[in-house]
Amino acid sequence: MRVGGMSLRAREPVRLYHRRMFDRYLDLWGLVPDGGPILTASGGLLPVVRHARPAMLKVATCDEERRGNALMAWWNGQGAAQVWQHDGDAILLERAQPAPSLAALSAAGHDDDTMRIACNVVARLHAHRAPLVPPVVPLHDWFYALLSSDADNDVLRRSAAIARQLLAEPSVDEVVLHGDIHHDNILHFGDRGWRAIDPKGLRGERTFDYANLFCNPAHDIAADPVRFERRIAVVADAASLDRRRLLQWILAWSGLSAVWLMEDELPPDTRLAVAMLAAGALGL
Repeated sequence: MRVGGMSLRAREPVRLYHRRMFDRYLDLWGLVPDGGPILTASGGLLPVVRHARPAMLKVATCDEERRGNALMAWWNGQGAAQVWQHDGDAILLERAQPAPSLAALSAAGHDDDTMRIACNVVARLHAHRAPLVPPVVPLHDWFYALLSSDADNDVLRRSAAIARQLLAEPSVDEVVLHGDIHHDNILHFGDRGWRAIDPKGLRGERTFDYANLFCNPAHDIAADPVRFERRIAVVADAASLDRRRLLQWILAWSGLSAVWLMEDELPPDTRLAVAMLAAGALGL
């Protein structure tokens, strides 16, 4: 699986778990482990308790995750999970509740509601204004894999052409972007409601941040033509987006995501299906 703009084959190997990965922060921030670790190719997560409050310790082992951690701290709980501590490699976050989840709500027939919830979270992220914005990646760099792809696929060629057009134009509504908005990256935090986690840390046109929602949370929902059209109407209305512009970013993003999956020898079926739906809606 690709994480962000880099293949996992290029990532550091997943580290075998040992307490030393977290020990520094357990001591530094006065934390007590409260469950087993979750290890990924880009770091690790450990449920902890701090001052009788459940929290999540996240330790990064790659620059992309460090950038995301810094962005989470910069948001200061405005649309994102609250960060209580931060240093170069780690953040201490408030811990989400296991339910409800957007994916479960969507599967239970409340897909319109999940899209509106996500739009509300994204709007709060985009509205945040504070000095000392952490380092972020411009969208043009993020789209390198698609723009340089020589894949012999009509829909990917259309995706690349649309991406070049969008990225060549003067940026419309440029903001700091989350970069990976989907149903599993928006969690419920009790009285604080729905908040985002795990950003990639990008900068560019705000419409981009809504595109990945259309590839999630499951193939049968994302690839349903009737549901796709309904989602376009709901998101365009909830986020005050131009319908055509939204379709263009969906086509560009789903093509990029498909290329990443193909590079990692994983099936791109959902992304290609969404790209074809967007292309068809655009009359391409």
